[in-house]
Amino acid sequence: MSTRRNFLRASGALLGSALVSKAAQAAVPEAPIQTTPDTQPPLAPPSGRPYQPVVTLNGWTLPWRMNNGWKEFHLIAEPVRRQMAPGMIAHLWGYNGQSPGPTLECVEGDKVRIFVTNKLPEHTTIHWHGILLPSGMDGVGGLSQPQIPVGKTFVYEFEMKKSGTFMYHSHADEMVQMAMGLMGFIVVHPKNPNFMRVDRDFVFLINAFDIDPGSYTPKVATMTDFNMWCWNSRVFPGIDPFVVRKGDRVRIRMGNLTMTNHPIHMHGYDFAVTCTDGGWVPKSAQWPEVTIDIPVGAMRAFEFDAIYPGDWAIHCHKSHHTMNAMGHNVPTMIGVDHRGVAQKIINLVPDYMVMGERGMADMGEMEMPIPDNTLPMMTGTGPFGPLEMGGMFSVVKVREGLARDDYKDPGWYKNPPGTVAYEWTVTAPQAPRIAGAHETGTTVRARKPGGNSRH
Repeated sequence: MSTRRNFLRASGALLGSALVSKAAQAAVPEAPIQTTPDTQPPLAPPSGRPYQPVVTLNGWTLPWRMNNGWKEFHLIAEPVRRQMAPGMIAHLWGYNGQSPGPTLECVEGDKVRIFVTNKLPEHTTIHWHGILLPSGMDGVGGLSQPQIPVGKTFVYEFEMKKSGTFMYHSHADEMVQMAMGLMGFIVVHPKNPNFMRVDRDFVFLINAFDIDPGSYTPKVATMTDFNMWCWNSRVFPGIDPFVVRKGDRVRIRMGNLTMTNHPIHMHGYDFAVTCTDGGWVPKSAQWPEVTIDIPVGAMRAFEFDAIYPGDWAIHCHKSHHTMNAMGHNVPTMIGVDHRGVAQKIINLVPDYMVMGERGMADMGEMEMPIPDNTLPMMTGTGPFGPLEMGGMFSVVKVREGLARDDYKDPGWYKNPPGTVAYEWTVTAPQAPRIAGAHETGTTVRARKPGGNSRH
């Protein structure tokens, strides 16, 4: 982590809200930046009320300072370079060096003061999604506040009235600024540190981009045909694993800032849905799931007890969302016999490769030439070969013997003998077939209703 010591003083910078207190008009706090795409360790609170900090998947928590009872943060909205996975860089807009920006952590009852400096090429604001606050601090440009001009710093001040799982994002030129990645996570911990306490608490935002192979900047006008489905602006195999100690109580919090819903499925466990945008779900109302659907603009959190060791997949269950650089006009070639044709094409186009006549699983192990700055649709290698995944996919790695604060990747799970699926080599008897209508030539006729009076 590096820091900017760019202290803007009242004499030289606009602290631009009518509700800014005089105490805020001193030097603003430092604005740390983060450039590594790796998951950073949790930030233990150096002051204020105690809490169990969260771990941001492929991200970090923004440090703060205490100033006369106020917890002060400094966000810088700026163009950033984000590695989506090794081999691909995206030119995005974010905060403090990354997109999404750093996670803001505080405690129910905290008074927070957030300085926002605009280093984008156009004006901006920040909306505090789900936070209960004064209307003038809500961050909708033109409605609740003036836009933050280029080069200026505004200040937001409010009290965190309830704990829970929240987001922040731009609410100015939203189609462009959200599509470029201006977003981040907010976690407000309960005032009572024992309320809803867990051992490991992970957070990430679900976002998506449309970036043509060979280019770097998202197409901001895309409405549905996205090709990079991300968790915290990362795609598999660039998404870090969720490292968990066996026996831990684990929470995973997610926020959806894409244009569609995402059914997030975790293998090997069932879990309890414990938090939504509106707050904590009482124990009597929690419901069991193995897949939780997250609507657009919504937050969800689930919890489980990590009692089953192993490497357990976690992913979006929309099949196209576990692929990278997905094309949308690819013909289905299953069953098309290329024999006699492929060699003629290869004679003219030496790099031509037959794809799809038996499905596309072979692409997971092909080393095909691809354009600069893009990724294969299916990539990543596991202990048993190609994983044939991309996009919104990661692994929950449950292990015995980890230290309490150990989040290092433990490598692949070594399955105990006799617990891995295996080939059956004994010849099975031929099962008798029951003749059906398609085998006997029987004709089946359907009668259509004559009218719609009963429909």
